[in-house]
Amino acid sequence: MNNNNNYLIPANSKKSMLYLNLFNKVDLIIFGSGIAATLILIMLNISTTSFKEVLLILAPVLVCSFLVIPLPNVHNVRTFIKNIYIYFTNRRTYYWKGWSMGYGKDDSK
Repeated sequence: MNNNNNYLIPANSKKSMLYLNLFNKVDLIIFGSGIAATLILIMLNISTTSFKEVLLILAPVLVCSFLVIPLPNVHNVRTFIKNIYIYFTNRRTYYWKGWSMGYGKDDSK
């Protein structure tokens, strides 16, 4: 233990920048808009007679909840989908310079 009041910053200090240690501002906006859309649908359609109608009314909050669910090693499902999209749509160029037997020799001879 360090007795001279010098503290180390923990490796997960970026979590303190998140709300409830899980969500950033965009995540809360997405989740809040899903809740608002669902509440509007509930107010518009009070009498539901089937399970399909209930699922349609709850669809906005279910989709938004799915997008902001935290995942290990990435922030959440939305970030994971964005990373997959960027990986498959951007052109990948790999630069490699490694060591070989001829590295450093003059090839002009």
